[in-house]
Amino acid sequence: MKNEDEWPLAEVLSVRDLPRTPLYYVHYIDFNKRLDEWVTPDRLDMKKLQFPKKEARTPPKNGLPGSGPGSPERDVVRPCFVLSVSPTPVPSLPSSAEESQAPVYPALRDPSFSSTPREQHQPLAALTTVNIPLNHLTHMWRAWFLLVCGKQKLITFFVSWKNGSTRRLIPPQPGRKRKTCGGTDEDSQDSSDGIPSAPRMTGSLVSDRSHDDIVTRMKNIDCIELGRHRLKPWYFSPYPQELTGLPILYLCEYCLKYLKSLKCLQRHLTKCNLRHPPGNEIYRKGTISFFEIDGRKNKTYSQNLCLLAKCFLDHKTLYYDTDPFLFYVMTEYDSKGFHIVGYFSKEKESTEDYNVACILTLPPYQRRGYGKLLIEFSYELSKVEGKTGTPEKPLSDLGLLSYRSYWTQTILEILMNLKPENGERPQITINEISEITSVKKEDVISTLQYLNLINYYKGQYILTLSEDIVEGHERAMQKRHLRIDSKGLHFTPKDWSKRGKW
Repeated sequence: MKNEDEWPLAEVLSVRDLPRTPLYYVHYIDFNKRLDEWVTPDRLDMKKLQFPKKEARTPPKNGLPGSGPGSPERDVVRPCFVLSVSPTPVPSLPSSAEESQAPVYPALRDPSFSSTPREQHQPLAALTTVNIPLNHLTHMWRAWFLLVCGKQKLITFFVSWKNGSTRRLIPPQPGRKRKTCGGTDEDSQDSSDGIPSAPRMTGSLVSDRSHDDIVTRMKNIDCIELGRHRLKPWYFSPYPQELTGLPILYLCEYCLKYLKSLKCLQRHLTKCNLRHPPGNEIYRKGTISFFEIDGRKNKTYSQNLCLLAKCFLDHKTLYYDTDPFLFYVMTEYDSKGFHIVGYFSKEKESTEDYNVACILTLPPYQRRGYGKLLIEFSYELSKVEGKTGTPEKPLSDLGLLSYRSYWTQTILEILMNLKPENGERPQITINEISEITSVKKEDVISTLQYLNLINYYKGQYILTLSEDIVEGHERAMQKRHLRIDSKGLHFTPKDWSKRGKW
């Protein structure tokens, strides 16, 4: 790049030592993890290494020197490589058989250090760099980093200098908060307006982000073949370790079983009798169908669906206990069978009126209206149940865009169809909008505030629609061809509270 200021900052997470040239796995700072990738050294600007500042010393207790944990000889320096990365495309990667990923726990030559077995380490949500080769960073020094995860989630750094001597840096003391390279607190979470800072952990699929480590931050599957599509995963998914080194992971598009080769898939298809997801078909219109799948009755399929979904959902964690969930899979029908397009899951019993736990449209079907169709279907079920619903938080960036767009179109559609009574301006309340749409009141209010439609006039609140909003809504509705027809829905809600074990 001629203009170096345009290079985005990136953090090196791992290294593949190949015979010809190493590859670096980088995360672009302030960008979504789905953009993480392997890059070659020529895409790294080695002149712009950034290091975090020293932590402020803890003041000594009672003014006595040495009584505090931060004496001068115990200052902690935490190196963190933030590299400028050229945004040019990365060349195709060699096959996994020719690569060796850098170890997360590299071997050290310091005999005074007694390492803890890896099984005893707790997960660490820390920013770390591992085993950067000497000849590709600087000729003066070489650094190794070891993750040491104790109760306080500490990091110990070992720096090996050119003359071969090893110096051990003292880990931070308990009670001192460690900050990441971006300057944010370790315990902080991504959140937006109306999203709780600490996600609920009562049986849902919301991730609390406390189990992130260097392994789960990296994509572990290169490519997935699902039917006639090949998908590039965005995030880590806990498929079996022996399958993560394969160039392509093959899935049966009907039962979602994972297989290691095309031959195994072909052999499986001769035995697999499914041509649609297991469960009951509760909706059909044209080529679009929805199947309701009980996570207890169809556990294997539900677990395979969660594994696939985790490749494209970063804000959710995977629970192998799928019993408390219902899965609604949207399919597209042709002469060969019912092909999965997307799905959403929901808890059988939700004390907080959640009507969606996870929602996903597979990448080949995105930007074609299927996401809004899934959302509309979830609210259609809520209407049949006689409830208002809301999705679980936090929403991903794409999920928030889809929901906000759906809420906007649904609310504006109601407002524009209101007719004046007795020559007066039409009137409607937030509760009435919520009852008509089954959208929770908090989501209705947040959407109206986002659109800046609420105004205070002569002692009362009024909704004002500008010409730009009306024209934009009409253009959006002209593009929205896929809609749910309530006549095609054959759904009887169940009272799960009366069932002992679902």
